[in-house]
Amino acid sequence: MNEYRNPIATSVRVVAVLLILAVLLLPFLWIFVNSFRPTMDIVAGPEIVPSAVTLDNYTGLLDSTPYWLWVRNSSIVALITIVFTVPIAVLASYGLNRCHFPGRNQLGIAVLAVYAFPTTLLVIPMFSLFNRFGLLDTYVGLALVNTLLAVPFAVWMLQAFMRSVPSEIEEASAMDGHGRLRTLFRIVVPQVLPGIFSVAVFAMVVAWTEYLFASVLMVSDSNRVLAVGMADLIGQYRVDWGRLMAGAVMTAAPVVLLFSITARWFLRGVSAGALD
Repeated sequence: MNEYRNPIATSVRVVAVLLILAVLLLPFLWIFVNSFRPTMDIVAGPEIVPSAVTLDNYTGLLDSTPYWLWVRNSSIVALITIVFTVPIAVLASYGLNRCHFPGRNQLGIAVLAVYAFPTTLLVIPMFSLFNRFGLLDTYVGLALVNTLLAVPFAVWMLQAFMRSVPSEIEEASAMDGHGRLRTLFRIVVPQVLPGIFSVAVFAMVVAWTEYLFASVLMVSDSNRVLAVGMADLIGQYRVDWGRLMAGAVMTAAPVVLLFSITARWFLRGVSAGALD
């Protein structure tokens, strides 16, 4: 307790937090400020307070690129990814948390350990497999890949919310003659809706920002998503920095908005999972 009453220790902690925030937030602030500067000014050098402010980067981006088409494609892929991810995460997290079977704990660890596998090694096999089954250059195909990327962490995070539901409620439901699935969807799911919403946001972020598989599996211009479309602004000999910055701000805005809404639930799931 004395440590928290020590003004020097408190000041050190405050300074440390401010420094960390500065390191984390300055790149985003730099992108935001430069999105309103003329491209030539951006190339000339950084400025804390821009000498000229313009909306040309935003209007130029919307006029010269099919930005809204990319947004539509990304939105469709994100929606399908959410539809795939949420039911899988709910069923898997409930099974790992409530069903007792040999190797349950090891399986729970293995689910998250898949992130240790380099995803780049899956690009060529995925391309060949999707081409064989007619999923190449389709929203569903890309959503399946995004689901594969999102489910392990979603299951791990949702387990923390499942553990917060008293088992006595489920036992009472079982005594009333309800099966596991009915208990899950009528009793447990309403109790963990914040966690489910957080999982949906996480799946959306994965689908919204994934680039590697989207650049390989979506081969037609009409199906191009935001991450791939924005990369087109980086040419071989010239980079349109102004429009690139404007696109980064517009693309990140929905993600920042959704995460700001669900941050407390998301962090609750992460911290609870880390303590188990």
